Amino acid sequence: MASGKPEMTPTALSGFAGEIVRWQMAHGRNSLPWQNTRDPYRVWLSEIMLQQTQVATVLDYYARFLQRFPTVSELAAAEQDGVLALWSGLGYYSRARNLHRCAQEVMALHAGQFPRTAEQLQTLPGIGRSTAAAIASFCFGERVAILDGNVKRVLTRVLAFSADLAQSANERELWSRATDLLPEQNLPETMPRYTQGLMDLGATICTGRQPQCLLCPVQALCRGLATGEPGKYPVKTRKLKRSAQALSLLWAQRPDGSVWLEKRSSPGIWGASIACPSLKVTMN
Repeated sequence: MASGKPEMTPTALSGFAGEIVRWQMAHGRNSLPWQNTRDPYRVWLSEIMLQQTQVATVLDYYARFLQRFPTVSELAAAEQDGVLALWSGLGYYSRARNLHRCAQEVMALHAGQFPRTAEQLQTLPGIGRSTAAAIASFCFGERVAILDGNVKRVLTRVLAFSADLAQSANERELWSRATDLLPEQNLPETMPRYTQGLMDLGATICTGRQPQCLLCPVQALCRGLATGEPGKYPVKTRKLKRSAQALSLLWAQRPDGSVWLEKRSSPGIWGASIACPSLKVTMN
């Protein structure tokens, strides 16, 4: 299917959301520290930390962050260097800088209260469409679709959506399909369960390699499984453009053992971090 559009009718998938909710209640992840809470600060913190980072890595950082900054007001009042130091080792340091900026904007522009809709949440630093939807769904029960990496994999397989997600128009189409699949009946627990269920299914059953289709609660609805090649979804052909870099570090140390360090400029992966002075040469 060149268009990537499934041949399934909406009626054929009418039971999808219900199956996800029931499976999550019985078999999903329900004991992680950021679950079973409707506190948007805690949910937001976990969502930012979990971007491109495994749950096992995040657990200790999450606990330390909440111990040091238990509220959004305390995070906003902190020095950026302190936030970055606590983030050290978690990687993708722009997340920490945006985390700090976001907390400050919540205090300055929203009287210390996170906005209650995904649309408003997206106006804050570091919060994209899927993260905003996750917070709005978990904390405020908003009927809104998420589309992180795990969820893209689940939905493209269920729908046999073969369009190339490297093209923005195709990703917009998948957003539309994800919205169509949302639960019709939005009881208080429905959207949080459904959203968590999609995440759990992608993380534990519908994995990138060797999906456990026989354990999947929606196997009977999955067109990807019906084709015999669920592993070929999602389709994304764009390749990252990489360049080689040579980095030279200057280590200057006094007799007393002190070392010359400097703060990097804010833009970039390691922006605002502390390191030895360096000279970087890019080689295409």
